[in-house]
Amino acid sequence: MGRTLRRTAAFTALWKALITGNGSSASLADRLGAMPRMVLATLRGRYDGLGRLMAITAATLYVVSPVDMVPEAFLLVLGLADDVIIVSWIAGALISETDRFLLWENGVKAPVGGPIIDGDVA
Repeated sequence: MGRTLRRTAAFTALWKALITGNGSSASLADRLGAMPRMVLATLRGRYDGLGRLMAITAATLYVVSPVDMVPEAFLLVLGLADDVIIVSWIAGALISETDRFLLWENGVKAPVGGPIIDGDVA
């Protein structure tokens, strides 16, 4: 029962983070709409997110690749733990990066790394 409550609390926290982000006013719809613009701006060299987008892409490819089946085959539950950790990191990285991009798009210099808190922009 305790594990179920912790799991529910973790998913609730992740969902709230996806909806509200790091203190920014961007909604989930704003972030989803910003992703194609962010990728295009990055590929055109206008936005500085290439390294972060490559890391997010590599992590996503690992999770969906057949190579990721190896830990699950041999380590069972521990093999799934790496997926949970990586997917959580991907979600957090996308939230952070779309917040940074939306600030950049609006002409505000966003801090690299760390959470964005209301009024905490340079």
